[in-house]
Amino acid sequence: MPQNIAEFRIIGRVGKVTKREKVSYVSIAANYNRRDGDEWKQETLWNNVICFSNLTGLLEAAGKGDLVHVTGRVRESQHNEGNEPTYRTELIADTFSVLAKGNGAEA
Repeated sequence: MPQNIAEFRIIGRVGKVTKREKVSYVSIAANYNRRDGDEWKQETLWNNVICFSNLTGLLEAAGKGDLVHVTGRVRESQHNEGNEPTYRTELIADTFSVLAKGNGAEA
């Protein structure tokens, strides 16, 4: 029977790591090329990824500017603020690896 999935893959540079008791939040910059008239421009988009405690050891090896490869699942959540429902798309990391250190050295 086929499995339905919602997953992501990001290869990008670490911006900020915010550690909490059981979860860490990592902002990762990914660059995309887009056409603007006759020119190509590079656009940086930031992705906020949630890493649970099972990735703590791998996450500690990563620093600002490091090139990382992250895969995981996409989760939609809903909660109410007042009378209005608020929706959020969360990127939950399943794998996290450092490809190259920010200073250009191989990981």
